Amino acid sequence: MAKNNASSLKTLKRLLRYAVPYRALFYLALLFSLFGVAATIVAPYLIGNAIDLMNGDIDFSGVTRIAAILAVIYTLSAAFAWLATIFMTMLSQRVIKAMRIDFIKTLHSVPLSYIDKSSRGDLVSRIINDLDTVAHGLLQGLIQLFSGVATVLFIIVMMFYLNVYIALAIVLVTPVSIFVSYFIAKRAQRLFRLQQSALGELNGIAEEMVGSFKQVKAYTYEEQSYLRFDNINKRYMDAYKNAHFNSALVNPTTRFINNSIYIMTGLMGIALGASIGSIGSFLMYANQFTRPFNEISTVIAELQSAIASADRVFEILDEQSGERDSLGAVSLNSAKGDIIFDSVDFSYNPEVRLIKNFNLLVKKGEKIAIVGPTGAGKTTLVNLLMRFYEVDSGKILLDGLDITDIKRRDMRQNYGMVLQNSWLYSASIKDNITYGRSDASLQKVIEVAKKCHSHEFISAMERGYDTIVSDSGSNMSAGERQLICIARVMITNPSILILDEATSNIDTRTERHIQDAFDTMMKGRTSFIIAHRLSTIKSADKILVLKDGDIIETGAHNELLEKQGFYYELYNSQFSG
Repeated sequence: MAKNNASSLKTLKRLLRYAVPYRALFYLALLFSLFGVAATIVAPYLIGNAIDLMNGDIDFSGVTRIAAILAVIYTLSAAFAWLATIFMTMLSQRVIKAMRIDFIKTLHSVPLSYIDKSSRGDLVSRIINDLDTVAHGLLQGLIQLFSGVATVLFIIVMMFYLNVYIALAIVLVTPVSIFVSYFIAKRAQRLFRLQQSALGELNGIAEEMVGSFKQVKAYTYEEQSYLRFDNINKRYMDAYKNAHFNSALVNPTTRFINNSIYIMTGLMGIALGASIGSIGSFLMYANQFTRPFNEISTVIAELQSAIASADRVFEILDEQSGERDSLGAVSLNSAKGDIIFDSVDFSYNPEVRLIKNFNLLVKKGEKIAIVGPTGAGKTTLVNLLMRFYEVDSGKILLDGLDITDIKRRDMRQNYGMVLQNSWLYSASIKDNITYGRSDASLQKVIEVAKKCHSHEFISAMERGYDTIVSDSGSNMSAGERQLICIARVMITNPSILILDEATSNIDTRTERHIQDAFDTMMKGRTSFIIAHRLSTIKSADKILVLKDGDIIETGAHNELLEKQGFYYELYNSQFSG
């Protein structure tokens, strides 16, 4: 338990460090909250005086004067509370904005292997749902906690001023509600963490299902998909129910205790012979005194949920960066394109070696095709070349420099990649094409689009190049999306090209045009082409045939056919019959 308390306190301190740049807003929120509490606490005392003025002969002028003062007090109290809420909301949103920026920066810096192993839905849940919980539960809860504590302290002073014995009895009995709320809230913290974890899983499977409805229907997987979702949904429901059931126990339990105190106050006031006004003031103070404990108990439950959510966010922020440049890393603005793989070893799983003692020499301007069966390591070579993954041993040289000694940003700007899976984002077609070169003019965009045969279908759209890509390109065919991705690479004019099944979604006729455009673009540039359709790589200077991470054959297309080896079998398997 002590360890959990220390962990929660550590999380709270870390979260509050995000608020340091905006501490002026925090202090203003506390100040106006304090003013609001002070104004509210004076009111029961004045009401008690007004009651005494109406006992017997009514002092109308005195009652009227007190009523006017109360009107001013309640107006100021409402204004102060509103200002406190405004400043705290401004603070919380600035803190959450900073945390979301750090979250995205962390995702950009962690190794690609971490992203590959993580649930996309869970990551989205952490950056959206968990941080919303932090904003509403923790930062907003702090101001409620402060005002609650201030209210209690002010009321204690006023009650002792009115009657020491009644005040002492109330102060001694009230802590019972604190202990009850503490023990219930402690259990709720663990359950809220389970709830947030289950919510992350639920988001993950929901995103997976929404993104693959066609596959689900095509394989008649509806029932199994439903059962998977239902299982996680039930776990989330149980976690939510248990967490909120325990949290909900706090308020009614403390209310029962506090109402008992309220009754005790009235009876003691009568027994001690206090005036009607004093008893009235005490009853109001007793009610106000117990109310913060009810609010504090609710806030504590919200704080526990918020801290659990903050922990999940900090888990990501604490991930080690895999994208930092080494000390002394050099710039490389324009690479020539000489590449060497020198005794490279790599594996995704340490127990299963994928690439073993891999050696390859690629000269500037060479067109290298990489072929082989699924799982041979074709895409892995690209991942290593781009430093998406780091080699286990050996090294990769670019223009004679170890790529670990080159700044990542400079190194990657020398590459142009077209992948099998075309990715577009929600922006105009022009913005998607200029993704890697935002300063390109519309004239340049059109020029590139014509080269890759996409100008015609783009011009046919209602808004042409200003057409907004919706839902990752759902308003276009797969081939059209791929053509835009190809134009995106063409406009960057890279030194080295990597084409990973770049024309897989394009019809044969368009593919011929694209190949012509690629041939033009690849002149004088080092190019790597990963292809399953072997007809597209006949013009390659060198073809690497991979199997189980090793180069088993190398040579030009005709040379490999003459050897009648593995490549010969692959080629004929595609064209037999």
